Amino acid sequence: MDFSKRFLKEVIKTTKGISTKDIETAITLLRITQFGRRNLFIVGNGGSHASASHAVNDFRKICGMNAFTPFDNASEMTAHINDGGWDDSIVAWMELFSPRMHDTLLVLSVGGGNEDKNISSNIINAIRFAKKSMTFVISIVGRKEFAYSESDVSIFIPAKKDIVTPISESFHSVVCHLLVSHPKLKQNETKWESLE
Repeated sequence: MDFSKRFLKEVIKTTKGISTKDIETAITLLRITQFGRRNLFIVGNGGSHASASHAVNDFRKICGMNAFTPFDNASEMTAHINDGGWDDSIVAWMELFSPRMHDTLLVLSVGGGNEDKNISSNIINAIRFAKKSMTFVISIVGRKEFAYSESDVSIFIPAKKDIVTPISESFHSVVCHLLVSHPKLKQNETKWESLE
């Protein structure tokens, strides 16, 4: 089987393996944040940040939520990294919002952080900080590492190991689009759907 066919076959298989129960649990937490006019912090590194940036737009515009992501302001984040280091960069940014109960931290990550291998340490610290602040933690991840085990709800992307990064990052977008389109969260019509 050529790679293109195998990849697309894995997309179908992965879709079937995602728990809709976990998605619905995440929606319940996001509704609490939404109707309490609380903050939604969406974080990710690398390609996952690109998905976080896109998701912020959709949660704000379609769901009317107070959504934010740290790395959209490169000047602020490089200042945090310069002054306090990479590991605490997201925490330093979140502290400015004084997170509290019924805020939500939404983590988009391929692996979800691994302390022993020093991977995504800034996300690991952000999760710990959020939990101390009684903030909900939702993760969308392709491996069962730190974020998966420490979140209130984890939406697991069951991708094969040799293509875990492209499949997981693709499904960050798919799942976030599902969330913002869900009737329980969606408040505003999207342009193309509103046309006759």
